[in-house]
Amino acid sequence: MVFKRRDRRPIWQAVADFFWPRGGWGRAFTYVKHRVRRLPDPPHRIARGIFAGIFVTFTPFFGLHFFLAATVAWIMRGNIIASLLSTFVGNPLTFVPIMAISLQTGYFLTGQGHALGDEVHRSLGGKFVDAGRDLKHNIWAVFTDEPADWSHLLVFYDEVFFPYMVGSILPGLIAGMIGYYISLPVIQAYQNRRKGVLKAKWAAIREKAAQKADAKKKQD
Repeated sequence: MVFKRRDRRPIWQAVADFFWPRGGWGRAFTYVKHRVRRLPDPPHRIARGIFAGIFVTFTPFFGLHFFLAATVAWIMRGNIIASLLSTFVGNPLTFVPIMAISLQTGYFLTGQGHALGDEVHRSLGGKFVDAGRDLKHNIWAVFTDEPADWSHLLVFYDEVFFPYMVGSILPGLIAGMIGYYISLPVIQAYQNRRKGVLKAKWAAIREKAAQKADAKKKQD
């Protein structure tokens, strides 16, 4: 196949590359920045796509960020590719602070901050583990006679997922607007400069062609 790797990476290396790319996160960020600036679309549409990608990154719908970013960009008439590239804001280095900000905002907005201050049920990581066990058990229960157990999943929804979902809206909007207003003038300046360079090259080509034509006429 065309896109298949010749040498398959071991699982540990794939996981390591996910958390720390071979060129480092700085190089990965530079690559995304250049790709976004060179998109063939008006600056305001690219900036809308960046807003969509950053906004969706704050939501708890992991695994669906690409689809949701593209959908939000399409609704806003933004650049879909820019929205997909902008989900890069959510990476192993930023997921923890993003999750913390969204959860704390959600606890404040839903009034759960005081109730959860003593960690009545379990720690945050424990709630993830318990919900995963319930999910695995319930999938297995479909094919067996064992009863389904939703207790830990309900705790996870009430104390993690729902406040995360509610709390992600405000910081997601703020971060998305910051990304929009920062990227818009930068992309405009880049595209204007690029247009100027292309016009200068085209003018040089035309001038060179005209000189060749004059030289040919003189020879004739």
